[in-house]
Amino acid sequence: MTMSDKRILVVEDSPTMRQLISFTLRRLPGVALVEATDGVDALKKLGGDSFDLIFTDINMPIMDGLKLVSLVRNDPSLRHIPVVIITTEGAAEDRQRGLALGANDYLTKPIQAGKILAVARELLRIG
Repeated sequence: MTMSDKRILVVEDSPTMRQLISFTLRRLPGVALVEATDGVDALKKLGGDSFDLIFTDINMPIMDGLKLVSLVRNDPSLRHIPVVIITTEGAAEDRQRGLALGANDYLTKPIQAGKILAVARELLRIG
């Protein structure tokens, strides 16, 4: 892995969905992907590594995405990392809560590959 790699953490409890998101993000040049199965797993990985972007689902067991976003935003060593919420919850109040907690963007499922790539490019400032 080269120093120019951008590291993305994908937090999603559904293996199918996680693979889909990761598969999409692999199209970006110079990215390294790490997958987490829930918020607790994500925090463990965030503690041991540095990341440039986080994509997280909201509805997950143990620790949901909103809790994860608030923990990331309240941690001085993590709060600079952009966070994108991906969820089936299209409701306006969920979107509001996610953004209020500090998420940079909010995508609803079914996800469009183009949308994920556009958001990732913008937040990672690549091509």
